[in-house]
Amino acid sequence: MAAESCVGREYERRGLQVLETRWRGQGGEIDLIARDRDEIVFVEVKKSKDFAGAAAKISTQQIERIFMAASEFVERLPMGQLTPMRFDAALVDGMGRVDIREGALGA
Repeated sequence: MAAESCVGREYERRGLQVLETRWRGQGGEIDLIARDRDEIVFVEVKKSKDFAGAAAKISTQQIERIFMAASEFVERLPMGQLTPMRFDAALVDGMGRVDIREGALGA
């Protein structure tokens, strides 16, 4: 099963609504976008044999592209750039376990 599917199910289990998977804008791709009440959550999903390996795969350049794509995404929303946002890292290990790090990508 794709890592994004595992992560999406975990967010839904936590009560969030998954809005998009693999959303692509001009600024880049966002693996998963969810809504947590009024907040939009942008998620970078990484899979490796262990959580540390997955985390190590997230580069500064990827984070910058996620921020650019997120900015483009929220422009479609009524509050635009004033939309509350959070940037998470979701790590998936070789056994399919999910570790969500809320706010790990900063802003």
